[in-house]
Amino acid sequence: MALSLIQSGEMMVNGVVVNENIIIEMEDEVIYNHSIIKEGKKMIYLAFYKARGIETTLNTDIPDNLKALLPFEDIFPVGRLDKESEGLLLLTNDGRLFDKTLRKEHQTEKEYLVTVDKVIDEEFIDRMSGGIKIMGKTTLPCQVEKISDFTFKIILVQGLNRQIRRMCYQLHYEVLELIRIRIGNVTLGDLRPNEYRMLDRSYEL
Repeated sequence: MALSLIQSGEMMVNGVVVNENIIIEMEDEVIYNHSIIKEGKKMIYLAFYKARGIETTLNTDIPDNLKALLPFEDIFPVGRLDKESEGLLLLTNDGRLFDKTLRKEHQTEKEYLVTVDKVIDEEFIDRMSGGIKIMGKTTLPCQVEKISDFTFKIILVQGLNRQIRRMCYQLHYEVLELIRIRIGNVTLGDLRPNEYRMLDRSYEL
């Protein structure tokens, strides 16, 4: 901000008189001489349980889109879940979060609970965790834990298209159910399909 405006004592940010240069965020309201010169934008952060059969899009021309399920304008999903998968999806109107997520593409953990059509053996666990060649590239090593004969947990730091389904297919397993239960430090918690909860800015992926 211009130094002369700050020194005038009539510059306020979010109702507080400003006496030094500061960084203005998108959500900040700036008032000078009792007039609003920048309106604050309300930032929205959602944890949403995307149900199976819902497309990860807000395009109303596509059937089974997110728009009809969420009473918010100008939000967008951070990442994707394919139509046949379900679980945690993050949505926001904060473009900085999207940019940050892209920069941390191979650092942010994503955890899934997966049910398959055959009994899981040690070879399956070893090969899934060690990396499998799909779409011309070998997946990064990952954490895989057997939960029951037909269910396992997997933690990825990649986001290849239909990655888990393709990995299982290479080992002659079919995915029957796939639920994302965590992205970074945000968990699905007790959300049920098509429910959401608000997040604050303090959470980190």
